[in-house]
Amino acid sequence: MNQAVIHDPESGHWLQFTRPHVILQTANPSDVIPLLAEAERLVRHDGLYAAGWISYEASPAFDHAFRTRTATAFPLVCFGLFNPPTLLKALPAAGDQTPSATSWKPSVDRDEYDAAITRIRNHIASGDTYQVNYTLRQWSGFQGDPWEFFLRTCTDAPYGAFLDADPYFLCSASPELFFSLRGGRIFSKPMKGTAARGRTLAEDDNNARWLYESEKNRAENVMIVDMIRNDLGRIARPGSVVVPRLYDIEKYATVWQMTSTVEALTAASLPEILQALFPCASITGAPKVKTMEIISALETTPRNIYTGAIGFFGPNRHARFSVAIRTTLIDTHACQAEYGVGGGIVWDSTAQEEYEECLNKAKIILDPISPRPFQLLETLLWTRDEGYFLESRHHERLRASALYFDYPYDDRRIRKALSGVVEDHPPGHLRVRLLLSKDGTVECRATPLPQTDGLPLKIRLARNPVVSHDPFLFHKTTRREIYEQAKTAFPDADDVLLYNEAGDVTESCIANVVILRNGRLVTPPVRCGLLNGVYRQELLDRGEISEETVDLSALRRAEKIFLINSVRKWREAVLPPEDLLL
Repeated sequence: MNQAVIHDPESGHWLQFTRPHVILQTANPSDVIPLLAEAERLVRHDGLYAAGWISYEASPAFDHAFRTRTATAFPLVCFGLFNPPTLLKALPAAGDQTPSATSWKPSVDRDEYDAAITRIRNHIASGDTYQVNYTLRQWSGFQGDPWEFFLRTCTDAPYGAFLDADPYFLCSASPELFFSLRGGRIFSKPMKGTAARGRTLAEDDNNARWLYESEKNRAENVMIVDMIRNDLGRIARPGSVVVPRLYDIEKYATVWQMTSTVEALTAASLPEILQALFPCASITGAPKVKTMEIISALETTPRNIYTGAIGFFGPNRHARFSVAIRTTLIDTHACQAEYGVGGGIVWDSTAQEEYEECLNKAKIILDPISPRPFQLLETLLWTRDEGYFLESRHHERLRASALYFDYPYDDRRIRKALSGVVEDHPPGHLRVRLLLSKDGTVECRATPLPQTDGLPLKIRLARNPVVSHDPFLFHKTTRREIYEQAKTAFPDADDVLLYNEAGDVTESCIANVVILRNGRLVTPPVRCGLLNGVYRQELLDRGEISEETVDLSALRRAEKIFLINSVRKWREAVLPPEDLLL
């Protein structure tokens, strides 16, 4: 263990451990508990900190009844013993060299997955188990710097961690606390119950509400809570186990999660705590021993670090470990990356729903939501006589996106910036660009709005479709690669018309689309994958336009095509004959 960087959610800082005095690791199950006892002794007597991991395949070391698949060369346990950590307020931004880990392949195909779910349901019907946490692995070739991969995928997670044990590197974006120990108080936050993030704020809120009210997810969650209560009861002071919070809904980059909190008082040593709790009940199922036996028969590969534990323990009985989910294991000798994903299967689970949940959880690596920092963006029209056009609608949209992405929104600061940027400008039309950063910084810039020649815009049809589930299509941000690529393909065009994977028209690079069809003005619905422009919404509310799906054939039959936005308002547009014939 050469280095460990672990996020502290209480302070918001990162704990950086470097230059270990001792490295303790083993691939032998019989050495696991003695190794942990030795690490605890060094912490207690020498004032050091132990940081590292425990793999899922270490489970039989804590209870001989536990069954796992045969471990690989990956160490069962690895800890470095370090001086007290350096506190980092922030991590550096990702560099320009993007690591390559994009061709992910699952360890089982869809037919094998469906067959496994059927076998699990048969076990449940036979009374062998109530719930099985069934998982699979995603594999990809890997080229580049593991640290850069970590900076691009894991730094927003509450229990993010980077462990360097060359050739093995762990990049963890775990949202789940396994346990935290402070003196004699221990608590755990089991996580069970998942819903995908929505694409818009309204859709997002609906998904969170659905998860909170879901009887199936509540039943799964409380089952795991009861297991952890029982596990903690083995080491807790009698009568001290409590559940202060139940069914909390927490927001993450790609999913909503249901969590609960279980607390207790204990004087147990670290090996004793792990003998009682490991592996975490949320990633096995119930009952634990029989369910782990079922898992070892069904899963085709070892889990390695996935669903194990990552964390540290230090002086004065201070420890914190996460459940190693949303964690990428990189082997730089083999040039391979491995990512585990799975879910809890109960009697009323369906293979389709569970497979979709696996895909949602895998989005953090398969489709990272934010590989680069970005700003929220609004572009407003200002005139001396009328001020800002549709200003309240711009504020509403910006506030909604800020809530969605967890950006601080200070209405007073934003209005002050908008007011200040136009103070000294002479009469005329201004285009004002407003940027809101992740830290709440507001930037405004005003430039004169050039006059147009009044002629129809010459537009082209994009060469490739957009993917309608991409959340960035629904929010105006500085992440504009999709639009820039479309425009670059047609440098002589005034704008480019976009469409989705279903062949439905969405928007242009800088405007919403309206077509005249059968004497009616219609615009594509937001669900097709587009930004709800403030001028578009104004026209809808006035009843001047209506929403209808516009496929490419309808576009070609349109009597007229218009592009609309709040700066230029209405502009007629024309497609060349070659695009109309595609």
